[in-house]
Amino acid sequence: HPESEESSSLLQTAVSVLQSSYLDSTSQDGFQYSQAILVENNVFLSELKAFAQAKEAAGYSQEELEETFAFLLFDNEEEAKEVCQTGLRVNSSSISTLGDPAKGVYISKYADCLHPRPWYHGKSGYIVICKLIKGKVKVVSENYTTSYTCPSPGYDCHVAMSRNNLPAKTSRCQAFEQSQYYVYEVSDGSAAERPRQICPYIVI
Repeated sequence: HPESEESSSLLQTAVSVLQSSYLDSTSQDGFQYSQAILVENNVFLSELKAFAQAKEAAGYSQEELEETFAFLLFDNEEEAKEVCQTGLRVNSSSISTLGDPAKGVYISKYADCLHPRPWYHGKSGYIVICKLIKGKVKVVSENYTTSYTCPSPGYDCHVAMSRNNLPAKTSRCQAFEQSQYYVYEVSDGSAAERPRQICPYIVI
């Protein structure tokens, strides 16, 4: 059946994306993935392309325009599907350390660090793999106050300072917060409700 072949090759694609995006090498054996669904949303795909073209015209480098992957975790399929239909929108994050959650969105860099708390044995969930164009990335220091960091003019994404000297015992919550991308799209001083540079790709 071509359809089952197609879905198993999609599953392989998805699993290889996930496995190449683990923070912790022991995760290789820790997860089982059962089903992959391709998200085909032409609006998001064309907006991702339009974003890339606009930034290329603005003189961005190939590296800045490169498509990479980022990840969202949901407990149930309805939530995962909703993001695939409506996109990742501002005001959807409980994190605020890298930027104002009302002006941008948060998405995980690592496929095994999707939640502030560790997974327990037997837990299941739905991961949405998104295509991401990071654009110009600004390293910001984490802000734990309520006067949130605003999107930086001329940039598209904030990341936390990399702490190569992270103690081995870094809490999952810290590791999770430090490996988020904060992505935004601001034009004429107002933030887009859904940044075009994130495009849901596969639900697994």
